[in-house]
Amino acid sequence: MTSHDALDDPAASLIAPGAAAGLVIRQETPDDHRAVREVHTRAFGGSERVPGLVEALRVTEAALAPMSFVGVVDDRVVGHVLLSATRLDAPRRIVDVLSLSPLGVVPEFQGQGIGTRLVAHALDAADSRRVPLVFLEGSPLYYGTRGFQGAAALGFRPPSLRIPEAAFQVARLSAHEPWMTGTFVYSDVFWAFDCVGLRDSED
Repeated sequence: MTSHDALDDPAASLIAPGAAAGLVIRQETPDDHRAVREVHTRAFGGSERVPGLVEALRVTEAALAPMSFVGVVDDRVVGHVLLSATRLDAPRRIVDVLSLSPLGVVPEFQGQGIGTRLVAHALDAADSRRVPLVFLEGSPLYYGTRGFQGAAALGFRPPSLRIPEAAFQVARLSAHEPWMTGTFVYSDVFWAFDCVGLRDSED
């Protein structure tokens, strides 16, 4: 699995003309859970892995509480992004950081800038909580214009050799300090749902 996101068209402008003019981004509530499951089921081609990951991350005890946001158009949940607790194994000490995963937008609303706005909202929320770093696996063409950089080139190590270097990305927020380098460590939930890196395809 190269990424945990359903993307807008990377070739499109960051906010397409007339894109979801009525979009509202707000914190997810329990009443949204069924709609969020549908978003990821459709965005990820019917796979149950990503909806299951979201449900498990919601209830997992962690040093940082998850932050979960929905994009709503005309009272319909059409997109979702989740930030969950992960760690950076830095030389000085363990640092609590976040993973942005998954990001999903229902197919008929993709390419309209909704994913872009969900990512921006999530990074602003993480920054407001003084979280220094947000990691993800995803397309550098997409995320490279949305606040992320190649993590390996900045001194970070991925948690798995199965993560392509180009896909391993990080956003350094205002609380980041130069000594905060080292190995990114996913929470156990990502491993349990096999949502880390690429797997060889079965013949």
